[in-house]
Amino acid sequence: MSPEHATGNRWLSIVGIGEDGVAGLGDNAKQAIASAAFVFGGKRHLALAEALISGEARPWSVPFDPTMADVVALRGKPVCALASGDPFFFGVGVNLSRVVSRDEYVTYPAPSSFSLAASRLGWALQDIEAVSLHGRPTSLIRPLLHPARRILALTSDGRGPAELARLLAGTGFSTSHLTVLEALGGENERIRSAQAFQFALSDVSDLNVVAIEVKADAEAQPLPLASGLEDDFFEHDGQMTKREIRALTLSALAPRRGGLLWDIGAGSGSIGIEWMLRHPSMRTIAIEADPVRADRARKNANSLGVPGLQLVEGTAPTALADLEAPDAIFIGGGGSDDGVLETAMDRLKPRGRLVANAVTLETEKVLLEARAQFGGRLVRLQLSRAEPVGSMQGWRPAMPVTQWTWHKDRMVR
Repeated sequence: MSPEHATGNRWLSIVGIGEDGVAGLGDNAKQAIASAAFVFGGKRHLALAEALISGEARPWSVPFDPTMADVVALRGKPVCALASGDPFFFGVGVNLSRVVSRDEYVTYPAPSSFSLAASRLGWALQDIEAVSLHGRPTSLIRPLLHPARRILALTSDGRGPAELARLLAGTGFSTSHLTVLEALGGENERIRSAQAFQFALSDVSDLNVVAIEVKADAEAQPLPLASGLEDDFFEHDGQMTKREIRALTLSALAPRRGGLLWDIGAGSGSIGIEWMLRHPSMRTIAIEADPVRADRARKNANSLGVPGLQLVEGTAPTALADLEAPDAIFIGGGGSDDGVLETAMDRLKPRGRLVANAVTLETEKVLLEARAQFGGRLVRLQLSRAEPVGSMQGWRPAMPVTQWTWHKDRMVR
Protein backbone atom coordinates (compact mmCIF):
# COMPACT_ATOMS: atom_id res chain seq x y z
CA MET A 1 0.00 0.00 0.00
CA SER A 2 1.44 3.38 -1.04
CA PRO A 3 1.59 6.11 1.58
CA GLU A 4 -1.11 8.71 0.95
CA HIS A 5 1.34 11.60 0.79
CA ALA A 6 3.01 10.04 -2.27
CA THR A 7 -0.17 10.24 -4.38
CA GLY A 8 -1.45 13.27 -6.24
CA ASN A 9 -0.32 16.56 -4.76
CA ARG A 10 0.15 15.19 -1.26
CA TRP A 11 3.89 15.43 -0.82
CA LEU A 12 3.82 16.12 2.94
CA SER A 13 2.77 13.79 5.77
CA ILE A 14 2.32 15.19 9.27
CA VAL A 15 2.59 12.40 11.81
CA GLY A 16 1.77 12.69 15.50
CA ILE A 17 3.93 10.45 17.67
CA GLY A 18 3.64 9.74 21.38
CA GLU A 19 6.07 8.62 24.05
CA ASP A 20 5.33 5.02 23.11
CA GLY A 21 7.09 5.71 19.80
CA VAL A 22 6.64 3.39 16.83
CA ALA A 23 4.46 0.99 18.82
CA GLY A 24 1.68 3.58 19.02
CA LEU A 25 1.58 4.36 15.30
CA GLY A 26 -0.88 3.02 12.75
CA ASP A 27 0.25 1.37 9.53
CA ASN A 28 -0.33 4.47 7.39
CA ALA A 29 1.72 6.64 9.74
CA LYS A 30 4.54 4.08 9.75
CA GLN A 31 4.56 3.96 5.95
CA ALA A 32 4.58 7.75 5.71
CA ILE A 33 7.73 7.89 7.85
CA ALA A 34 9.47 4.97 6.15
CA SER A 35 8.88 6.20 2.59
CA ALA A 36 9.78 9.87 3.16
CA ALA A 37 12.99 11.16 1.61
CA PHE A 38 13.18 13.78 4.38
CA VAL A 39 11.86 13.48 7.93
CA PHE A 40 11.65 16.61 10.10
CA GLY A 41 11.08 16.67 13.83
CA GLY A 42 12.50 17.47 17.21
CA LYS A 43 15.49 15.41 18.27
CA ARG A 44 13.24 13.43 20.62
CA HIS A 45 10.72 12.72 17.85
CA LEU A 46 13.44 11.59 15.45
CA ALA A 47 14.86 9.26 18.11
CA LEU A 48 11.42 7.75 18.75
CA ALA A 49 10.92 7.05 15.03
CA GLU A 50 14.52 6.13 14.24
CA ALA A 51 13.71 2.49 13.44
CA LEU A 52 11.42 3.57 10.58
CA ILE A 53 13.43 6.41 9.06
CA SER A 54 15.21 5.50 5.84
CA GLY A 55 15.49 9.02 4.41
CA GLU A 56 17.37 12.04 5.72
CA ALA A 57 16.50 13.00 9.31
CA ARG A 58 16.41 16.76 9.84
CA PRO A 59 15.97 18.24 13.33
CA TRP A 60 13.99 21.47 13.53
CA SER A 61 16.20 24.54 13.32
CA VAL A 62 17.20 26.37 16.51
CA PRO A 63 15.66 28.85 17.02
CA PHE A 64 12.50 27.29 15.64
CA ASP A 65 11.42 28.77 12.31
CA PRO A 66 7.62 29.27 12.31
CA THR A 67 7.66 29.93 8.55
CA MET A 68 8.72 26.31 7.92
CA ALA A 69 11.09 27.49 5.18
CA ASP A 70 13.16 24.26 5.21
CA VAL A 71 10.03 22.14 4.66
CA VAL A 72 8.51 24.39 1.99
CA ALA A 73 11.82 24.35 0.07
CA LEU A 74 11.24 20.62 -0.52
CA ARG A 75 7.74 21.03 -1.97
CA GLY A 76 6.89 18.14 -4.28
CA LYS A 77 9.30 15.68 -2.68
CA PRO A 78 8.13 13.03 -0.17
CA VAL A 79 8.49 14.78 3.20
CA CYS A 80 7.34 13.77 6.67
CA ALA A 81 7.05 16.09 9.69
CA LEU A 82 6.86 14.55 13.16
CA ALA A 83 4.96 16.22 16.00
CA SER A 84 3.95 15.44 19.56
CA GLY A 85 0.52 13.82 19.80
CA ASP A 86 -2.08 15.81 17.88
CA PRO A 87 -0.14 18.08 15.46
CA PHE A 88 -3.04 20.55 15.31
CA PHE A 89 -3.48 21.08 19.04
CA PHE A 90 -0.78 23.63 19.93
CA GLY A 91 1.45 21.67 17.53
CA VAL A 92 3.64 22.09 14.45
CA GLY A 93 0.74 21.19 12.18
CA VAL A 94 -0.65 24.67 12.79
CA ASN A 95 2.55 26.28 11.47
CA LEU A 96 2.66 23.99 8.46
CA SER A 97 -0.99 24.60 7.52
CA ARG A 98 -0.24 28.32 7.23
CA VAL A 99 2.29 27.76 4.44
CA VAL A 100 1.09 24.52 2.82
CA SER A 101 -2.38 24.13 1.30
CA ARG A 102 -4.73 21.41 2.55
CA ASP A 103 -4.51 19.37 -0.66
CA GLU A 104 -0.72 19.08 -0.25
CA TYR A 105 -0.60 17.23 3.06
CA VAL A 106 -2.17 14.39 5.01
CA THR A 107 -2.21 14.11 8.79
CA TYR A 108 -1.98 11.10 11.09
CA PRO A 109 -2.67 12.42 14.61
CA ALA A 110 -2.02 10.63 17.88
CA PRO A 111 -3.71 11.40 21.22
CA SER A 112 -2.65 14.80 22.56
CA SER A 113 -1.06 15.14 25.98
CA PHE A 114 -4.27 16.86 27.07
CA SER A 115 -6.35 13.86 26.01
CA LEU A 116 -4.01 11.47 27.80
CA ALA A 117 -4.02 13.61 30.96
CA ALA A 118 -7.82 13.84 30.98
CA SER A 119 -8.11 10.09 30.55
CA ARG A 120 -5.72 9.43 33.45
CA LEU A 121 -7.66 11.78 35.74
CA GLY A 122 -11.15 10.94 34.55
CA TRP A 123 -11.79 14.58 33.63
CA ALA A 124 -14.22 15.58 30.87
CA LEU A 125 -12.19 17.56 28.33
CA GLN A 126 -15.17 19.67 27.30
CA ASP A 127 -15.59 20.95 30.86
CA ILE A 128 -12.04 22.12 31.54
CA GLU A 129 -9.66 24.83 30.37
CA ALA A 130 -6.67 23.65 28.32
CA VAL A 131 -3.76 26.04 27.86
CA SER A 132 -0.28 25.67 26.41
CA LEU A 133 2.45 27.45 28.36
CA HIS A 134 5.16 25.87 26.23
CA GLY A 135 7.50 28.71 25.33
CA ARG A 136 4.94 31.18 26.66
CA PRO A 137 4.64 33.18 29.91
CA THR A 138 3.18 31.34 32.88
CA SER A 139 1.02 34.39 33.63
CA LEU A 140 -1.28 33.41 30.75
CA ILE A 141 -3.04 31.17 33.23
CA ARG A 142 -4.08 34.10 35.46
CA PRO A 143 -7.49 34.80 33.80
CA LEU A 144 -8.44 31.13 34.16
CA LEU A 145 -8.09 31.06 37.95
CA HIS A 146 -11.67 30.84 39.19
CA PRO A 147 -12.75 28.77 42.21
CA ALA A 148 -13.68 25.12 41.58
CA ARG A 149 -12.47 25.19 37.97
CA ARG A 150 -10.17 22.60 36.41
CA ILE A 151 -7.24 23.46 34.16
CA LEU A 152 -4.78 21.42 32.12
CA ALA A 153 -1.55 23.30 31.38
CA LEU A 154 1.25 22.10 29.12
CA THR A 155 4.56 23.53 30.37
CA SER A 156 7.92 24.18 28.72
CA ASP A 157 10.16 22.06 30.95
CA GLY A 158 10.70 20.50 34.34
CA ARG A 159 10.66 23.89 36.04
CA GLY A 160 7.17 24.71 34.77
CA PRO A 161 5.11 23.02 37.51
CA ALA A 162 7.01 24.82 40.29
CA GLU A 163 6.56 28.15 38.48
CA LEU A 164 2.83 27.51 38.28
CA ALA A 165 2.72 26.65 41.97
CA ARG A 166 4.46 29.92 42.84
CA LEU A 167 2.04 31.92 40.71
CA LEU A 168 -0.95 30.25 42.35
CA ALA A 169 0.43 30.77 45.86
CA GLY A 170 1.23 34.41 45.08
CA THR A 171 -2.20 35.29 43.74
CA GLY A 172 -4.41 33.86 46.47
CA PHE A 173 -4.86 30.30 45.22
CA SER A 174 -2.31 28.60 47.47
CA THR A 175 -4.50 25.62 48.42
CA SER A 176 -5.10 24.65 44.78
CA HIS A 177 -4.33 21.01 44.02
CA LEU A 178 -1.69 20.34 41.35
CA THR A 179 -1.19 16.98 39.65
CA VAL A 180 1.94 16.68 37.52
CA LEU A 181 1.65 14.08 34.75
CA GLU A 182 5.04 13.25 33.23
CA ALA A 183 6.03 11.45 30.00
CA LEU A 184 2.45 10.36 29.37
CA GLY A 185 2.10 7.20 27.32
CA GLY A 186 5.74 6.17 27.69
CA GLU A 187 7.59 3.73 29.87
CA ASN A 188 8.67 6.56 32.20
CA GLU A 189 5.13 7.84 32.82
CA ARG A 190 4.66 9.20 36.33
CA ILE A 191 1.85 11.01 38.13
CA ARG A 192 2.39 13.00 41.35
CA SER A 193 0.37 15.57 43.28
CA ALA A 194 0.87 18.47 45.71
CA GLN A 195 -0.84 21.65 46.87
CA ALA A 196 0.52 24.91 45.49
CA PHE A 197 1.72 26.32 48.83
CA GLN A 198 3.75 23.21 49.67
CA PHE A 199 4.87 22.20 46.19
CA ALA A 200 8.23 20.44 46.45
CA LEU A 201 8.25 17.85 43.67
CA SER A 202 11.74 17.39 42.25
CA ASP A 203 13.29 15.76 39.20
CA VAL A 204 10.25 16.62 37.06
CA SER A 205 10.41 15.47 33.45
CA ASP A 206 10.58 18.19 30.81
CA LEU A 207 7.59 16.47 29.22
CA ASN A 208 4.79 17.29 31.60
CA VAL A 209 1.22 18.47 31.87
CA VAL A 210 -0.04 20.08 35.07
CA ALA A 211 -3.63 19.50 36.13
CA ILE A 212 -4.94 22.21 38.44
CA GLU A 213 -8.02 22.02 40.64
CA VAL A 214 -8.45 25.67 41.57
CA LYS A 215 -9.19 26.58 45.17
CA ALA A 216 -9.36 30.20 46.29
CA ASP A 217 -7.96 31.56 49.54
CA ALA A 218 -9.93 34.19 51.43
CA GLU A 219 -7.86 37.00 49.88
CA ALA A 220 -7.97 35.66 46.29
CA GLN A 221 -9.13 38.02 43.57
CA PRO A 222 -10.37 36.08 40.53
CA LEU A 223 -10.58 38.28 37.44
CA PRO A 224 -14.29 38.83 36.70
CA LEU A 225 -15.60 37.94 33.26
CA ALA A 226 -17.45 41.26 33.04
CA SER A 227 -15.78 44.43 31.78
CA GLY A 228 -14.73 47.00 34.35
CA LEU A 229 -12.15 45.51 36.71
CA GLU A 230 -11.67 47.27 40.02
CA ASP A 231 -9.12 50.06 39.64
CA ASP A 232 -6.95 48.40 42.29
CA PHE A 233 -6.16 45.58 39.87
CA PHE A 234 -3.97 48.05 37.97
CA GLU A 235 -0.83 49.83 39.00
CA HIS A 236 -1.43 53.46 37.97
CA ASP A 237 -0.62 57.09 38.73
CA GLY A 238 -4.24 58.22 38.96
CA GLN A 239 -4.42 59.08 35.27
CA MET A 240 -6.45 56.14 34.02
CA THR A 241 -9.89 55.34 32.67
CA LYS A 242 -11.81 54.55 35.85
CA ARG A 243 -13.78 51.38 36.30
CA GLU A 244 -17.31 52.53 35.41
CA ILE A 245 -16.17 54.59 32.41
CA ARG A 246 -13.94 51.72 31.32
CA ALA A 247 -16.87 49.31 31.33
CA LEU A 248 -18.96 51.67 29.20
CA THR A 249 -16.02 52.31 26.88
CA LEU A 250 -15.43 48.60 26.29
CA SER A 251 -19.13 48.17 25.60
CA ALA A 252 -18.90 50.93 22.98
CA LEU A 253 -15.83 49.26 21.44
CA ALA A 254 -17.90 46.05 21.05
CA PRO A 255 -15.06 43.49 21.29
CA ARG A 256 -15.18 40.59 18.88
CA ARG A 257 -13.05 37.46 18.85
CA GLY A 258 -9.83 37.84 16.90
CA GLY A 259 -10.05 41.65 16.98
CA LEU A 260 -7.02 43.96 17.11
CA LEU A 261 -7.31 47.16 19.16
CA TRP A 262 -5.19 50.29 19.02
CA ASP A 263 -5.14 51.86 22.49
CA ILE A 264 -3.83 55.38 21.80
CA GLY A 265 -2.60 57.14 24.93
CA ALA A 266 -2.66 53.85 26.82
CA GLY A 267 -1.55 55.11 30.26
CA SER A 268 -1.82 52.14 32.62
CA GLY A 269 -3.02 49.96 29.73
CA SER A 270 -6.38 49.24 31.36
CA ILE A 271 -8.53 49.46 28.21
CA GLY A 272 -6.19 47.36 26.07
CA ILE A 273 -5.73 44.80 28.83
CA GLU A 274 -9.46 44.35 29.38
CA TRP A 275 -9.96 44.08 25.61
CA MET A 276 -7.54 41.14 25.56
CA LEU A 277 -9.16 39.54 28.61
CA ARG A 278 -12.40 39.13 26.66
CA HIS A 279 -10.88 36.23 24.65
CA PRO A 280 -7.41 34.72 24.06
CA SER A 281 -7.64 35.47 20.32
CA MET A 282 -7.83 39.23 20.90
CA ARG A 283 -4.82 41.53 20.60
CA THR A 284 -3.88 45.06 21.57
CA ILE A 285 -1.26 47.49 20.35
CA ALA A 286 -0.89 50.12 23.07
CA ILE A 287 0.67 53.45 22.11
CA GLU A 288 2.13 55.48 24.99
CA ALA A 289 4.59 58.38 24.83
CA ASP A 290 5.61 58.36 28.52
CA PRO A 291 8.20 55.59 29.12
CA VAL A 292 7.26 55.30 32.82
CA ARG A 293 3.62 54.73 31.97
CA ALA A 294 4.57 52.35 29.16
CA ASP A 295 6.60 50.25 31.58
CA ARG A 296 3.70 50.30 34.04
CA ALA A 297 1.32 49.09 31.33
CA ARG A 298 3.66 46.19 30.54
CA LYS A 299 3.71 45.17 34.20
CA ASN A 300 -0.08 45.35 34.41
CA ALA A 301 -0.47 43.24 31.27
CA ASN A 302 1.83 40.55 32.62
CA SER A 303 0.28 40.44 36.09
CA LEU A 304 -3.25 40.23 34.69
CA GLY A 305 -2.48 37.40 32.30
CA VAL A 306 -2.18 39.12 28.91
CA PRO A 307 1.62 39.37 28.44
CA GLY A 308 1.16 39.52 24.68
CA LEU A 309 0.04 43.16 24.82
CA GLN A 310 2.27 45.03 22.37
CA LEU A 311 3.64 48.34 23.67
CA VAL A 312 4.76 51.04 21.24
CA GLU A 313 6.57 53.91 22.93
CA GLY A 314 5.95 57.01 20.87
CA THR A 315 3.64 59.90 20.13
CA ALA A 316 0.64 59.63 17.84
CA PRO A 317 0.14 60.12 14.97
CA THR A 318 3.82 59.49 14.10
CA ALA A 319 3.94 56.24 16.09
CA LEU A 320 0.97 54.85 14.16
CA ALA A 321 2.65 54.87 10.75
CA ASP A 322 3.85 51.26 10.46
CA LEU A 323 1.35 49.51 12.72
CA GLU A 324 -0.98 46.74 11.59
CA ALA A 325 -4.43 48.13 10.73
CA PRO A 326 -6.85 47.67 13.67
CA ASP A 327 -10.42 46.45 13.99
CA ALA A 328 -11.09 48.98 16.75
CA ILE A 329 -9.42 52.07 18.15
CA PHE A 330 -9.66 53.75 21.53
CA ILE A 331 -8.31 57.26 21.96
CA GLY A 332 -7.96 58.06 25.63
CA GLY A 333 -5.09 60.54 25.43
CA GLY A 334 -3.82 62.95 22.80
CA GLY A 335 -7.19 63.19 21.06
CA SER A 336 -6.78 66.94 20.56
CA ASP A 337 -3.31 66.63 19.01
CA ASP A 338 -3.06 67.49 15.33
CA GLY A 339 -3.64 64.57 13.01
CA VAL A 340 -4.36 61.91 15.65
CA LEU A 341 -8.09 61.52 15.03
CA GLU A 342 -7.77 61.83 11.24
CA THR A 343 -4.98 59.23 11.08
CA ALA A 344 -6.88 56.85 13.32
CA MET A 345 -10.03 57.11 11.21
CA ASP A 346 -8.07 56.56 8.01
CA ARG A 347 -6.18 53.49 9.30
CA LEU A 348 -9.22 51.81 10.88
CA LYS A 349 -10.39 48.75 8.99
CA PRO A 350 -13.75 48.89 7.17
CA ARG A 351 -16.63 48.33 9.61
CA GLY A 352 -14.31 49.00 12.51
CA ARG A 353 -15.20 51.06 15.57
CA LEU A 354 -13.49 54.12 16.97
CA VAL A 355 -14.22 55.34 20.49
CA ALA A 356 -12.70 58.55 21.82
CA ASN A 357 -13.13 59.92 25.36
CA ALA A 358 -12.64 63.57 26.27
CA VAL A 359 -12.37 65.22 29.68
CA THR A 360 -10.90 68.53 28.49
CA LEU A 361 -12.75 71.25 26.58
CA GLU A 362 -10.09 71.17 23.86
CA THR A 363 -10.59 67.47 23.14
CA GLU A 364 -14.36 67.79 23.47
CA LYS A 365 -14.29 70.48 20.76
CA VAL A 366 -12.46 68.07 18.45
CA LEU A 367 -15.08 65.39 19.06
CA LEU A 368 -17.99 67.79 18.50
CA GLU A 369 -16.51 68.81 15.16
CA ALA A 370 -15.87 65.18 14.19
CA ARG A 371 -19.43 64.22 14.95
CA ALA A 372 -20.74 67.16 12.90
CA GLN A 373 -18.63 66.10 9.92
CA PHE A 374 -18.71 62.30 10.11
CA GLY A 375 -21.73 61.41 12.22
CA GLY A 376 -21.49 58.81 14.95
CA ARG A 377 -22.83 58.82 18.47
CA LEU A 378 -21.97 61.40 21.10
CA VAL A 379 -22.78 60.84 24.79
CA ARG A 380 -21.82 62.49 28.04
CA LEU A 381 -20.97 60.20 30.93
CA GLN A 382 -21.44 61.72 34.36
CA LEU A 383 -20.56 59.74 37.47
CA SER A 384 -20.86 60.55 41.18
CA ARG A 385 -19.53 58.50 44.07
CA ALA A 386 -20.62 58.50 47.71
CA GLU A 387 -17.78 59.85 49.86
CA PRO A 388 -17.44 61.17 53.42
CA VAL A 389 -18.54 64.73 54.09
CA GLY A 390 -17.49 65.31 57.66
CA SER A 391 -19.23 62.65 59.71
CA MET A 392 -21.78 61.94 56.96
CA GLN A 393 -21.83 60.91 53.32
CA GLY A 394 -22.42 62.90 50.17
CA TRP A 395 -22.17 62.62 46.40
CA ARG A 396 -18.87 63.72 44.90
CA PRO A 397 -19.05 64.09 41.11
CA ALA A 398 -16.16 62.94 38.94
CA MET A 399 -15.13 64.93 35.88
CA PRO A 400 -17.67 64.35 33.10
CA VAL A 401 -16.51 62.36 30.06
CA THR A 402 -17.65 63.12 26.54
CA GLN A 403 -17.56 59.97 24.41
CA TRP A 404 -17.73 59.80 20.63
CA THR A 405 -18.32 56.44 18.93
CA TRP A 406 -17.89 56.15 15.19
CA HIS A 407 -18.51 53.12 12.99
CA LYS A 408 -16.55 52.96 9.74
CA ASP A 409 -18.87 51.68 7.08
CA ARG A 410 -17.44 50.16 3.94
CA MET A 411 -19.05 52.92 1.87
CA VAL A 412 -17.42 55.70 3.86
CA ARG A 413 -14.11 57.32 2.72
